[in-house]
Amino acid sequence: MTRNDLAPPTDTTLILHLTQLTAAVQRLAAAPSSAELELTAFTPAKAAELLGKTENWVLENIQAGRIPHTYVGKSPRMTAAHIRWVQAQGERMPNKYAKPVARAAA
Repeated sequence: MTRNDLAPPTDTTLILHLTQLTAAVQRLAAAPSSAELELTAFTPAKAAELLGKTENWVLENIQAGRIPHTYVGKSPRMTAAHIRWVQAQGERMPNKYAKPVARAAA
């Protein structure tokens, strides 16, 4: 089948496609880019949500200087790189000297 054999689209079809295209472009324009996310400074509440911790835990660790952070004015903030650092510090590798788990006989 060649392109000449296809029926031309109707006005209704064109309007539907244009509406869908417009909605998709608006969603893309509203979504933050990865570069913007890298520059975003998260509040302690948002950082706590991302880390699965309480806001109090984040604030206490910022005040004690145990986790990386920055300030916007007098307000503490965490960037995406800071949050990734905290997540990486919680990672633990298996101990090669650990006793094997005894399996129950079947």
